[in-house]
Amino acid sequence: MGKLNDKTELFCHEYLVDYNATQAAKRAGYSDKTAYSQANRLLKNVEVLSRVRELQTEKTKRLAISQDWVVHHLVDVIEKCTKPVPVLQWDYDDRIMKPTGEYAFDSKGATKAMELLGKHLGMYVDKVELKTEGVTIVNDIPEGSGDHDEQS
Repeated sequence: MGKLNDKTELFCHEYLVDYNATQAAKRAGYSDKTAYSQANRLLKNVEVLSRVRELQTEKTKRLAISQDWVVHHLVDVIEKCTKPVPVLQWDYDDRIMKPTGEYAFDSKGATKAMELLGKHLGMYVDKVELKTEGVTIVNDIPEGSGDHDEQS
């Protein structure tokens, strides 16, 4: 890989801050007027992308974040969010919070953590790929019936 100039190297580092290419270009010293187009150009450059991946790997190692770490913490979030917490209500006579006998839990947090865990495990399909090679589509509508559009 060829050496990147200082401005491009800075762009790569700034891009990792928030993954906003336009803002990274501005912070790296590109003009506000051309930042969007410069960022677009830079992210299509193989050497820039390679450097960004290299910096991501370094950052991941430095932070000691792994897939196992993420999964472990998602499981912790799920356990904490689904733990029942007593609902308290102010008792005006005793001037204290008293349990109502009901319990609550963080369903939104639990749902989001389970969704992320499910995605990691490949449980959801975001895109369906259909292969039609060798498949014949038969038109069952008789010609001239007027129930279908003419296709060329």
